[in-house]
Amino acid sequence: MVLWVRYIVHILLMLVVLRPPSLTTLISTQNPKLQIIRGLCMVNTNLMFISALHFIPLAEGTAIIYLSPLLVTSMSGPLLGERIALLQWVAVAVGFIGVLFIVRPGGNMFHPVALLALGAAISFSIYQIITRKLNHTDSSSTTNFISGLISAGITSLLLPLFWKTPTLSFATLMILLGVSALASHLLMTKAYLHAKPSTLAPFSYTQLLFAFLIGYVFFNQTPDLMGLVGMLIIVAGGLLVFNKISYNK
Repeated sequence: MVLWVRYIVHILLMLVVLRPPSLTTLISTQNPKLQIIRGLCMVNTNLMFISALHFIPLAEGTAIIYLSPLLVTSMSGPLLGERIALLQWVAVAVGFIGVLFIVRPGGNMFHPVALLALGAAISFSIYQIITRKLNHTDSSSTTNFISGLISAGITSLLLPLFWKTPTLSFATLMILLGVSALASHLLMTKAYLHAKPSTLAPFSYTQLLFAFLIGYVFFNQTPDLMGLVGMLIIVAGGLLVFNKISYNK
């Protein structure tokens, strides 16, 4: 339900903001197969991540998602033909160590279904790899709209199985989720017009701070010492990747 509203709002707002001359123009793509796979990865990432939040706190779940820059690095070699430096492989290993600190297999914190967050990170990484490929053929507006359209279609099929009429306050929150999601995409796209990805990427880790604050204020969740150490290790691994990219440029 949450994702269905999020994607419906996403589509409607894109039509209002972009005002394309026709819907055909907006969905015109040179690579429909990759667009479909990207859309599937998009909805799968969100489904797995939201499901994981039933079992692990928000801050820890968000930290695991931030394995994606490291996973993208490891996938860039076989999927994009990019050369991966030794320091970048070290960063990937550091990131996985951070996840072990957070999830702690065999410990009290571990719940097998919490691995959904790791699955979401893998799915999100594939999503980013495909986005890189599509940037050479399709506009970002087309890519974002098609992904939203596919995600809305899939969640529409699932909706009858889970529908419960929401209260006004919950309906409002779901609509705001769609608005904020699209706003973040548009602002990020605008930022990339003025700065290099390697310059902007470290700022994304501030989301961990916001996840920590929201988890504490609204859900009374605070990571334990091992969880905090794991989060810091993941951030360190990500910054190693970005520093290597910046140095090469």
